[in-house]
Amino acid sequence: MATQTLDPHSELLLEQYRSLLPVYSKMAEDIPERLKGFFAEAGLIVAAVEHRVKTESSLAGKLALKGSKYGSIYDITDIIGLRVITFYIDDVDKVASVLERLFEIDWENSVDKRKAHDTDSFGYLSLHYICRIPEAKYSDPEHPEINKIRFEVQMRTVLQHAWANMNHDTGYKSGVEIPTVYLRNLSRLAGMLELADDEFSRIRRELADYRRRVQSLVASGNLSEVPLDGDSFRSYLTIRPFDALNRRIASLNQAEIQEVDLLNFLPVFKAMGFQTLGDIDQMVRNYFDAAYQIACFQLGLTDIDIVASSLAPQNLCTAFILKNGGGKTGLKLMLDTLNGVSDSNAAMAEFLLEQSKDLPFMNQ
Repeated sequence: MATQTLDPHSELLLEQYRSLLPVYSKMAEDIPERLKGFFAEAGLIVAAVEHRVKTESSLAGKLALKGSKYGSIYDITDIIGLRVITFYIDDVDKVASVLERLFEIDWENSVDKRKAHDTDSFGYLSLHYICRIPEAKYSDPEHPEINKIRFEVQMRTVLQHAWANMNHDTGYKSGVEIPTVYLRNLSRLAGMLELADDEFSRIRRELADYRRRVQSLVASGNLSEVPLDGDSFRSYLTIRPFDALNRRIASLNQAEIQEVDLLNFLPVFKAMGFQTLGDIDQMVRNYFDAAYQIACFQLGLTDIDIVASSLAPQNLCTAFILKNGGGKTGLKLMLDTLNGVSDSNAAMAEFLLEQSKDLPFMNQ
């Protein structure tokens, strides 16, 4: 409970606060959940959404200092406080865009502290919005005050949040004199963190640009220009490079093709010395018939009616390894990479070697 001596007007505001406390608490619980839902719909990943309701003692302290400033409890905009913590600087503006679509923004009382240029301001560069829920978006006849209550939303990055918390713990910015050497070191650290924040966002933008370039090159067929990595291989799989061979293999028994994840072939291709998507594409062209011959031997005398989509790339790799002198060792390495290291892979490698040695492609 408040211990400050308040004037009658401030006491009235405090009574209004007490009567509205259940509504404040409900809003502080509900709004973050709604925000998380909208962030998910927008594909926006945030580190955290925090909330708090100002305690009675904290509010009483504020009213003791400047209670006459407020005509009613609805003039106090920070009783409900939310904080959205993002991973990247760029995402602060995206969060702000979501808020602008959901709420009425009190621009006069909102503050963009990111425009500060003080050397020690890094942890305080939040974007602060004062918001209100418009009736057109949501209303509750039992609690019409929901559309009158304004609340504050602070938006900052993880690093800014960590810095602000550290400052709070050390007493920095508290008004207590701190020796110059510590202030200098704190300022240096702030600069490093701000640089890290900028670099994380820059790297993300450059990676996004790289992925777009890869997708464009894959779509245009310029595969020899695309280095083989996780991103490029994912893009390559979208053009379904193994489908033609899988369909031909499936036609042996009029089998159904069961789709499986092919990303585990990336380390196999790297182990085979492939450096670009063009290397894989050339393998598909050069070893298409050989891989089909292996499938004929595997399935020709069976009634198997379901084949995995991994059969085509596995047979292509098998043919490539055998034709390039990899032998049993190369086959076992492939199987260990695809299926996990196991003694049974040695036996399977021996079987693949034996069943393939008399196929036409091995004698060409």
